[in-house]
Amino acid sequence: MSNRHTTMDSPLGQLTLTARGEFLTGIFYEGHWHLPPPEYFGVPTGVEDPVFALARVELEEYLDGRRTVFDVPYDAGGNTFQQKVWERLKHIPFGETVTYGELATELGDPHLAQAVGSAVGRNPISIIIPCHRVVGRHGQLTGYAGGLRNKRYLLDLEEPAVVREGKLF
Repeated sequence: MSNRHTTMDSPLGQLTLTARGEFLTGIFYEGHWHLPPPEYFGVPTGVEDPVFALARVELEEYLDGRRTVFDVPYDAGGNTFQQKVWERLKHIPFGETVTYGELATELGDPHLAQAVGSAVGRNPISIIIPCHRVVGRHGQLTGYAGGLRNKRYLLDLEEPAVVREGKLF
């Protein structure tokens, strides 16, 4: 099973998708922080690849506001702590946020906020594992591997209609 990649255009800029076997292994932004080594990307492949075809459709539906959960099979890899953090991220409901401190407390130690932040920042399956839903202590936007503009875009996309409507007045 060799590593492979493709790209797709999106409202967030060009995204690079990576896969190994039948699993999506990454979604990376232009200028993404914490890129894996070059071998992680493998060889370029076309849109006919079934993993990339499904990921592309689901990402387009999400970015068009027509999808809230993903079905594409993925493998994020990572060490034990990262996997624990990423697993918790998958349970942040669409349209909601949590803080790094809240995640650290849930994981057993409120002093782990920086370690949680590091794990969140190294999430290779951006968007699908919703690391954009993690915010600073007072709700402020803090670091995002895809850039704060993209984090704001994703949070705005997911914002509940009642909240959006309340901002009109």
